[in-house]
Amino acid sequence: MNILKGRVKIIDRYIIGKYLGTFIYTLAIFVIIIIVFDLSEKLDNFLKSGLTLWGILSKYYAGSIPFYVNMLSPLINFIAVIFFTAKMADQTEIVPILSGGISFNRFLFPYFVAASVIFSANLLSNLYLLPYTNKLKNEFENTYVRTNDASSKSNIHMKLDKKTYVFIESFDNKTNSGYHFSLDNFNGDVLTKKIVAENIKWDSLKRQWQLSNYSIRNINGLKESMIYGNGKQKDTILDMRPDDLSAYDNVVQNLSTTELSEKIRKEKIRGTGIMNDLQFEQYKRYLTPLSAFVLTLIGVALSSRKVRGGVGVSLGIGIFLSFAYIVFNQFTQMFSLKGGLPPFIAVLLPTIFFTILGLILIKKAPK
Repeated sequence: MNILKGRVKIIDRYIIGKYLGTFIYTLAIFVIIIIVFDLSEKLDNFLKSGLTLWGILSKYYAGSIPFYVNMLSPLINFIAVIFFTAKMADQTEIVPILSGGISFNRFLFPYFVAASVIFSANLLSNLYLLPYTNKLKNEFENTYVRTNDASSKSNIHMKLDKKTYVFIESFDNKTNSGYHFSLDNFNGDVLTKKIVAENIKWDSLKRQWQLSNYSIRNINGLKESMIYGNGKQKDTILDMRPDDLSAYDNVVQNLSTTELSEKIRKEKIRGTGIMNDLQFEQYKRYLTPLSAFVLTLIGVALSSRKVRGGVGVSLGIGIFLSFAYIVFNQFTQMFSLKGGLPPFIAVLLPTIFFTILGLILIKKAPK
């Protein structure tokens, strides 16, 4: 802070205030517009849910508003930089600054201070806030909005550890119960135990699984023993949770950073086919906030020159490039999840591409 205090001048405070003020104001307007459209689209679902206004606000909008803020942040960041910088250029405020002996790199300093604030807010939000708020949003949508989507998953094969394999013919995420469950325990290549149950259900209070109509077969060489539990129930602890069997594609967004790392560790053993989804989500949380610096660089390079047509031309180019950035992100995500592109490369590629573009534009910017 002392270093910044010594370097931040009046013009720096002016630019930082303009940057963050325009960013927050524009973000608030966009969020309000999206909420209005979202409310009109989901009004029937809200009425059918039977929830009170407070229930809708606390169960859905408390989760969806942070989601929208995070989603819109790169776009609004870019628009904010271009808007107030182009306005400064149009009012001939930048020329005196550069003519007064300030280098263009020094002129960029307050922009990157403000971008650092946005970067830090996005990073902390991705790591600590969004997993919790996404859980609220996604649970509401899965229960009240996506009612026609399949809530069950069929023919689930999973490896819990080096010795244990499970199979569930079908699992319903709404009731957290499965049908035709079996567990095989091996010692090397030799089967030592087999558990079969007609039903398996997650007990959220005990935080363990409950088997119904089960049988246990213990094998010790040529000796075997059978335990039958027809019409009985048995509590058992298994290294899996209902989220591991989810049919919904948004469950990864609900995981905390610690849970996500643990799930990646377990997925290396289980091999259920969702490793790319998990790693993409993990890298995205850490790397996407870098867009604050990249888009700031491009925004200043595009809008620091006074052009005929005023702010509108720069703003139009900025909106086009910001949407191009978002679309590029979606393409790389699709190629990562469906086309085999490594998740780390998929997340970092848009940032690298637009950083190169920003450096080229900075070289051509007026000095």
